[in-house]
Amino acid sequence: MSFLVLLLALWVEKFSALRHQIQRDAFFLGELVRLERSGKVHPWWTLAILVLAPVAVLVLVLHVLDPVAYGLLALPLHLLVLIYSLGRGDAKGSLGPFRDAWRRGDDQAALHVAERDLGLAADEPHGLLVRVQGYLLWQAYQSFFAVIFWYFVLGPGAALAYRLLALTGEHSRQPALKARAEQLRHIMDWLPVRVLALSFALVGNFVAVMRVMLHELLNWHISAGHLVARVGRIADDIPEAEDPQRGLGRLDSLWELLLRCAVLWYAGFALWTVLV
Repeated sequence: MSFLVLLLALWVEKFSALRHQIQRDAFFLGELVRLERSGKVHPWWTLAILVLAPVAVLVLVLHVLDPVAYGLLALPLHLLVLIYSLGRGDAKGSLGPFRDAWRRGDDQAALHVAERDLGLAADEPHGLLVRVQGYLLWQAYQSFFAVIFWYFVLGPGAALAYRLLALTGEHSRQPALKARAEQLRHIMDWLPVRVLALSFALVGNFVAVMRVMLHELLNWHISAGHLVARVGRIADDIPEAEDPQRGLGRLDSLWELLLRCAVLWYAGFALWTVLV
C-alpha cells in the first residue's frame, strides 16, 4: 500500500490543489504559541505534546484501521498524512522574482528579492547565486525526499514527526525548544540526506560525488542543508566560478537532477515492493 500512496501523493502534488487545503498549520502553531507563552513546560515535554502525542494517536488509529477491509479504510488516512507532511510552498516557483531580477542584470534587486522571498543574504552576486542553488536543493530535499523516505521506511507516523519537528524548529521563539527540535530533526536527516547524496552520484557525476562522500559519509556534524547543497552542485558539475547567466541556467539543470533522483527513488520503491 505504501507505494500506491506514494503514487497518489505525487499525482495530488502535480495535478491537484488538495495539498494547499490539507496543509493548514494554524492549530499546530497556535498550540506552539500557547505552550511557549505559558513558560512552565520543559522543552522536551513541549515536544512530547506537539510531536509525540499526535504521532502516537495516528499510529493507534492506523493500528485499528489496518486490519479492516484489507487496509482500504487506512489508505485515505495514509494519503492525507503524507500530503500534510510534504513541504510548504513551491520551491521552484518561489525563485521566479529572483530569476527575473538576475536576468535583467539588476544585482541590487536580486539581493533584495532573495532576502525578501527566500530569506537569503550575501555580500556579492556570485555568492548569492550559490546560496540560491543550495536553497533549491535543500527545499526539494526537506519538502519531498526526506518525507517520502521516512514514510516508506517507517510509515506515516515518521513522516508526520519529521514535518512537525520542522514546523517547531522554524516557528519556535523559545531558543531551548528550537534547539531541541533542530537536534531531533538533524537525527532524522542524517540517513535520508546521505541516501539522496548517493542518488546524486548515480544520476550525476559519480566520481566527484563519491570523492566527497568518502569524507562526509559518517560526518555527524555536517548539516543536511550544507551536505545536500554541496553534493548537488558537484553532481551537476557546477564550477566555483561561472558566468552569471549560465549560473542562473544551472537552477534548471539542478531541478532536472532532482527529478532524475525522484525517478530513481520511485523505481527503487517499486522494486522493493515487488520483491518484498
